Amino acid sequence: MRNRYLDLLRFLAIVRVVVYHVTGYAALTLVFPAMSVMFALAGSLMAASLDRTGVPAVLRRLRRLLPSLWVLAAIFVPAMLLTGLPLTPKVLLWLFPVSDPPANYWGGLALSPIWYLRDYLWFVLASPLVLWLFRRAPLPTLLAPYALLATIEFGIFPDAPTVLREFGLYFGAWLLGFAHHDGLLRRMRNRVLVPTALVLGAAGLSWIFTHPGPRGYDLNDIHLGNALWSAAFILVAIGRAPAEAAWVDRNRVLSRAVTVLNRRALTIYMWHMPFVVALTPLVGLVGWSPRYPLGLAIRVVLVFALVGVVTLLVGWVEDMAARRTSELVPGRARRTLAERAAAAPASPAPAGAETELVAAGAGAARAAAPHIPAPRIPAPADHAPRGA
Repeated sequence: MRNRYLDLLRFLAIVRVVVYHVTGYAALTLVFPAMSVMFALAGSLMAASLDRTGVPAVLRRLRRLLPSLWVLAAIFVPAMLLTGLPLTPKVLLWLFPVSDPPANYWGGLALSPIWYLRDYLWFVLASPLVLWLFRRAPLPTLLAPYALLATIEFGIFPDAPTVLREFGLYFGAWLLGFAHHDGLLRRMRNRVLVPTALVLGAAGLSWIFTHPGPRGYDLNDIHLGNALWSAAFILVAIGRAPAEAAWVDRNRVLSRAVTVLNRRALTIYMWHMPFVVALTPLVGLVGWSPRYPLGLAIRVVLVFALVGVVTLLVGWVEDMAARRTSELVPGRARRTLAERAAAAPASPAPAGAETELVAAGAGAARAAAPHIPAPRIPAPADHAPRGA
């Protein structure tokens, strides 16, 4: 059974990313380092998939990741080609983005969240080998991405390729997801976990406040501070995750919202930025300043509304990719076999057969009931400008 607390974390991360991209408030990146949390949750799920099916889990994860990207590309790539994007072999990167796919002047911003899929793709491909290494040498493997990032940030390896830099920045969070799945974080005593989180958090904040970026204390511009602060956040928020969070499902509205955003996480993430970019010029048309609170609030609501419409139109692709029943709005309560049988209209039975039918139906219900599976909530899944 899925942990609803982890589903809630992903829900909060997605909402935070969208709100940040609309408002640009740097404080949001400090309060909730959403991208690192999303990578940590994805790493935990990837480790679980590898344990279940081995290396074929990589193909299953790619199958769930790529179709939603292809739908986006089918709409935006022709539009970019018609507005100045050169037709070169690099356009094929929109099918399998191991590197940043090309974009024109407006597509570069509207489709900038694609960097997340690029990193996700590389992390998935690396996971079988790295999980094997992690289970033989957990601490050295976990420290390797942070050491790599430090060599880049301190100028020892300043010309590192983008993908290698991203491994340093976010793969540590992915490995913390491995540690969560294997129970290493849960088994850490508080006298170890809490001081470790405090030291990492203090180091991260010290670096952040002494190395502000072009947007101030926005974590997306301060890579080393981002990695350290995010690691501290993950140790606490995921390392001390409760085994369950039944209270999430006690509120029907919250429960449905958490389910919808988890099952449509990829669609929401990829499609929200084009609407953010499209709505931004409206601020000037109505005479508001870019930071006018009412204008920001209206834009947040409009972005979520437009993303909701697109999710209704193409979100079912995530169901198809996961090989589950397609739904316009996920999370609809499903009736049990007994409930469906009770609601079905009674059909006339031949005389003398009524008693046998009732007895047979009762026996079938008793035999089938223990095998009715509990509903499952599958998994999905900040360069926008960079990061979120």
